[in-house]
Order: sequence, then C-alpha cells, then structure tokens
Amino acid sequence: MTMTETSRLLDEFGPRESMEYDVVIVGGGPAGLSAAIRLKQLAGATGTDMSVCVLEKGSEIGAHILSGAVMDPVAMNELFPNWKEMGAPLHTEVTEDRFLFLTERKAYKTPAWALPACFQNHGNYVISLANVVRWLGQQAEALGVEIFPGFSAAEVLYGDDGAVKGVATGNLGIDRSGNPGDDFQLGMELHAKYTFFAEGARGHLGKQLMDHYALNEGCDPQTYALGIKELWEIDPAKHQPGLVIHTAGWPLDAATYGGSFLYHLEDNQVAVGYVVGLAYQNPYLSPYEEFQRYKTHPAIRTFFEGGKRISYGARALAAGGLQALPKLTFPGGVLVGCDAGFLNASRIKGSHAAMKTGMLAAEAAFDAIANGRASDELAAYPEAFRASWLHDELHRGRNFKPFMAQGLYKGSLMVGIDQLLFRGKAPWTLRHKHADHECLRPATDFTPIQYPKPDGKISFDRLSSVFISNTNHSEAQPPHLTLRSADVPVELNLKTFAGPEQRYCPAGVYEYIGTDDGAARLQINAQNCLHCKTCDIKDPTQNIVWVTPEGGGGPNYPNM
Repeated sequence: MTMTETSRLLDEFGPRESMEYDVVIVGGGPAGLSAAIRLKQLAGATGTDMSVCVLEKGSEIGAHILSGAVMDPVAMNELFPNWKEMGAPLHTEVTEDRFLFLTERKAYKTPAWALPACFQNHGNYVISLANVVRWLGQQAEALGVEIFPGFSAAEVLYGDDGAVKGVATGNLGIDRSGNPGDDFQLGMELHAKYTFFAEGARGHLGKQLMDHYALNEGCDPQTYALGIKELWEIDPAKHQPGLVIHTAGWPLDAATYGGSFLYHLEDNQVAVGYVVGLAYQNPYLSPYEEFQRYKTHPAIRTFFEGGKRISYGARALAAGGLQALPKLTFPGGVLVGCDAGFLNASRIKGSHAAMKTGMLAAEAAFDAIANGRASDELAAYPEAFRASWLHDELHRGRNFKPFMAQGLYKGSLMVGIDQLLFRGKAPWTLRHKHADHECLRPATDFTPIQYPKPDGKISFDRLSSVFISNTNHSEAQPPHLTLRSADVPVELNLKTFAGPEQRYCPAGVYEYIGTDDGAARLQINAQNCLHCKTCDIKDPTQNIVWVTPEGGGGPNYPNM
C-alpha cells in the first residue's frame, strides 16, 4: 500500500491506536527473539522493568523460518548456558562431514586433510531452525516478552526529529482494489525508544531504511543466493543421525555459484536443499529445476528411494559477508541478523550470527535506556560487534564468496589456499562489484535448458511442492507482489530475458499468459508466494517490489 493510500485511510478512519514500549522488535526469528530474551535477562538481573514487544508476520513463531540447518551452539551457549538442561531442541550432534564434487554420474569425496575448517562441523548440531525458534519464543514469553504473531510491520514511523519512533502494522480487510471491506481494521502503531529490525534477508522495512538513511554508502553491493529445501522421512536402514553432506558441481555449470546440503536429523528425517547464487547470468536457469535434477544423481537419490517427502520451502539468503554489511545503526533503531546480512557463506551458517547480533544490540539498547537515552544511535552495538568473535569469524570468511564467484575450479583452489594456508587471514579483501539484478544477460546469449520431467517419486513439480509448504494468502487482499511499471515484464523481461521470473521463482508465482490478440501478459499468482524475496532481488530492473501481505499469510512450515 502506498503512502498516499495510507494517508487516505488515516483521514477517513484514523487516527490509529498506539502502544508504547521500550523496545519493539520486527521479526520473530533467531535474531529478534535473542534480542528480546537478552533485554529481559538484563532487566531481571538489575531489577529494572523493560517492556519488549516482538512482531511476527507468520501465523505463529517459526511458521516462516527455513534454514538448512547445522547450528554452531556458540551463541546459544552465551544466551542460555544450560540450554541442554532446559530442553532446547538441539538433539543431533554432527557425526561425520562429507564434501563431494559431483559430475553427472560420479561423486568425488574431498579427503579430510583437504577440507577447510569452515566445512568441518565437529561440535555443531543438525537442527530444525523453526523448532529452535519456537523454543526461543517460549523462553521469551516466560521472561515477559509480548509476542504478536500474525501481525506484519508494514510501515516505518518517523518522529519530527527524523528518528525512527516505531512501526505500524498492516491494515486488515483491504480488498483487491485497495478499498476497505466490511471487515476493515486499521493497523496499529507501536512506538518505542528503540526499534530493532530483524526481518531476515532482504527485509521489506530494512530495505527502506537502507535507502532512507543511506546505510549502504561505502560498502559493497549485497549479494544473495536462493536456498530451496525439502524435508524427507527416509528408510531407517539409510539413516545416519548426524551425517552432513555438502556438494558442489553438477548439475550447475562450473561458472555458476551453488551447491547442496543433505543433513540427517533424528527420527529418520533428512533435510535436503540446494543453494544457487542469484548473480547467475543465464536467464534460462531455474534454481528449482536444478534442485530437482540434483536429487536424481546416483550418489544422492539412493537416500530418498523408498522415502517420503514431508515439506518444502524456499528462502533467499544474504551472502555478501563482511564487506557488504551496511551501517547497522540509525537514529532510533538498528538492523540485526540477516536483515543486515550477517551470514557466514563459507560455513553455510547464519543462525548463530543472527543470535549474537541480536544480543549485542540488546545490550547496547539496555545500557542506553538505563541511562535515560532514547531515539539516538546505538553506537555501542557496532563497536561491540567489531570486538566480538563474530567479526573475527566473518573476517576469516570474507573472501569465500568473491573467490567462488570466479568459477568452481578456480574458486575452490583459491578458497583452499585462503583457508588452509592463510587461515582466512590473507592480507587482501576481494570486493563484490555488481548487485545480483545487474548480472542477467540477454536470452540470445544462451541456449534454453531442457530440464527432465519430474517423476513424482524423487523429483516433483512446483505446485505439488507449494502445496506441502502449507502456503496460503487471502485472494481478497491486494497482491503483495507489486510492479513499478506494468509494461516492463512483457516489453523488457519477456523480450530480452525470455521471462526469467517464470524460472527463478520457486513457487510458480509468475507466468506469462497468451491473450486473445496473440500478445502476452504477466500473471502473478500471489497466493503461491513463499516470501523468499527472490523476485525482489533478481528482477533485472528492480521493477518487482515485494510488500507485506496481511499478517498470517504465507507458508506454515512445520519442522523446517
């Protein structure tokens, strides 16, 4: 909804009701919940009162959480030193690491001595991040944090001094034409001394804040990847709890960044996924189809034969590393977790980093409020980050993605030298030069990729996949996938790039439909959207803009 439409509704139905808090946190993921918990822990330790609210757009805490995931417990150890006794769902410790280079028919295992430390997972845990987040939500509520699931933060609120003063939730009951329906309900304002933005990669409000306060000045363009995941229940005879497998190579060509993960959890469950860097050039490439094709490899499909697929989902991840981090603070608020880009691509991990940044920001905000401050910049947060183990870890991994962007073979060689010889402390830092949407080349430079048809046993079509993601949006609401210009899809994307949104979307949201006069039009099936944000990132002219739908819409992941 545009600011003009919002103003019209406020004139007619306003003013909005408001609530006051010390800290409002947008996003109920690992970063947001860790921040909320740390604030309450500090308040309890000092006998002070601290009001904290968490807004979560999913129908419940964990509904929109998707990650591999192998978790380094370092941040959990700091937040809850006795997390094992408390029953945190970190049950399966890693027992074996395998890294495979795939050709179409063969798999070559990297010897243990040649495996960089970033790919070694001793002491880490194979987890469902959604379930870990649900557990964190329970701990937060027990400490007195107010959590509001099903409420999306749709608008940043600014004070007269230019500082962020909070957020407004989205309006409810707006019809597809943008008019209030019979069940219309105006959104609510939540005001705070400090507002934390923890929306995950390519956060809707975080993106606006980066533009509003020029937070990206002086840093490299952020670069992203799309992660697609399935959860399977497999034959117990093939299940090895704690086995971690990563692959590179086939089915992607050597010039395209990407790879797979296959993690054995408890209860005969396996998480399998594929990650494709969104800086790829070939508009015919389909990350979804590459994932389905990967599962048919002889070294991989054996795990799934006789098994059952349980769930499916997808999410973009920010992989630019240290050199792509924006400024973290602005008057009245901070960016934490993947909203800022705190993911270590070299380790394929981000949940521990998200938790740590939430905790560091919480400590800075608590000290500021305790000293009577509000709505200023929390300079202590980035200072603490620079002095932390997380900064050291990200610094050691800073060259991984730029090296791998140079191709599989050269990149693997250079990463090996960087990580094994220099231990990540080489005296150079490579830079990201282009945003992902700038990298797509015209379709005339490539030959269409002929992907095999799904067999319904190991590989599947998009719509059956979306079905088991439990995704739902009210069809009565305005589409949350918006176009700056309605002409660009056909006149540019289709004519120049062969309609790439049909292929990069992992949920079948975008399709080109023939019209009666022989022309074409773009149809947007917004109800299928998994909230992965790939379209917002990869669209060549940034014509597609993802905005928040009504709260509670989107996927409902059970154990992802």
